[in-house]
Amino acid sequence: MNFLFEKENNTEEKITKPDFTTRTGREFLALYLYSKFNQILEYDKKSSTPVFKNVKPGFTDKFMKRLINNPKKRILIGISGESASGKTTICNTIQTITKKHNMPIEILSADNYFRDISDLIKAHGSFDNLLASGYDVDSPDNFDMEQLFEDLDMLSKGYDVRIPEYLVNGTGIVVPKAIPKLSKKIIVVEGMATMYGKVSELFDIRLYVDIAPDIQEKWFLYRAQTSRNQNEENARKQLAYVREASKKYILPKKDNSDIIINGASSLDYFAQIIEYIYNITNNYTFV
Repeated sequence: MNFLFEKENNTEEKITKPDFTTRTGREFLALYLYSKFNQILEYDKKSSTPVFKNVKPGFTDKFMKRLINNPKKRILIGISGESASGKTTICNTIQTITKKHNMPIEILSADNYFRDISDLIKAHGSFDNLLASGYDVDSPDNFDMEQLFEDLDMLSKGYDVRIPEYLVNGTGIVVPKAIPKLSKKIIVVEGMATMYGKVSELFDIRLYVDIAPDIQEKWFLYRAQTSRNQNEENARKQLAYVREASKKYILPKKDNSDIIINGASSLDYFAQIIEYIYNITNNYTFV
């Protein structure tokens, strides 16, 4: 990726920034981004561990038409995948680069739209006991999909919102309207709920993070024991559950994704791609 950076920065002919308020200016931008994205894909193929595993045929053309025809609407990006596939880590990487360059990106987790199950957990004595009873926590019915749709629709139209907060402490408590989210130019939403129902249709880009089962197991157990205070036995029981849930709710929707990326790819390399995209969209001369 450093090669592409050097090539971009050392070029003697910078592009005059077009007027994006005009259709001609947006068409120019779309053509420019189209060529650069294909350049990234060709470069990525030569990597030892490529980031891009698949790009859906026709996706790039569809996205470029969206940029041309509806420029005022915020760009919504949904990131889904199995548990412990690297979704949150990727979003954290995006967040770091966003802060570094002051990029107009807002990130939120769809897991905050889990319905409050605190009464159920109390009745069963613990979250693990609730799972052991057969409760299907990952079912789409256990997300407040109506609220998620409403909040994302508002963000896409330029309105700030306050989203709920699901407390990841085993209590199952949800705090309504707890987290302020700004309607920035790009909205990144992470979580399995991005794949469900009419919510999935809101996204301009649907990313799926793919991971090999052995790496998923390693990451899942490490996270469970280091940040969620679970012992290995309970962690393995929960891993077995989430894998069954994935077969029902996540894997069948994998092919609906626009782009499938490799969760095991180098985060540094992924960060370089994001920085390169930022670089090419800001590498203009002004008249």
